Amino acid sequence: MPRLFTALEIPRNAAMSLSLLRGGLPGARWIDVENYHITLRFIGDVDGRTADEIVERLDRIDRPEFQFRLEGIGSFGSKKPHSVWAGVSQSPEMYALQGEIERICQRIGLPPDPRKFMPHVTLARLKSSRLDDVVQYLAGRGNFHTATFTAPRFVLLSSRESVGGGPYLTEEVFPLHEARSTPSVSSSLQQPVKSLV
Repeated sequence: MPRLFTALEIPRNAAMSLSLLRGGLPGARWIDVENYHITLRFIGDVDGRTADEIVERLDRIDRPEFQFRLEGIGSFGSKKPHSVWAGVSQSPEMYALQGEIERICQRIGLPPDPRKFMPHVTLARLKSSRLDDVVQYLAGRGNFHTATFTAPRFVLLSSRESVGGGPYLTEEVFPLHEARSTPSVSSSLQQPVKSLV
């Protein structure tokens, strides 16, 4: 069974902006543009029955689409950096969606995710990059950001045995519903008043 994880896709315009960050860092293995994503919950290797149950439960999620943007870059592994990433703007709706997916996974019997959710897009995996080179790379690109975009859905992706970074296959798609706008004052005045009698 392939490794499964839930994720948000990166639209083409934002992915092209991310692709401009590629290069200029010795020892980096850059992620292919088509494999950019934001992991919501790593699920791992599960049997077919568990995978079906996960899909069935995820399909019941009823949340609105939301907006966010990519901003800032950083690295994981302070003394010995092992990856470079682009950050994500704060989005309460994204955290709420991730929290619901986490609860679903735990109810099915998967162990809790030991890592605190920190939304990001992995840009490169680092094998032998020197700390000084990583610091210099990050310093020259710290003001990176994209335009705001909407997440209309989340997906269940699978990855085959590899060293990470793809290729990923979309197994299932879960649409988010259109965000309802709050009624304006004039439209709420036209609503019939319910009697308490």
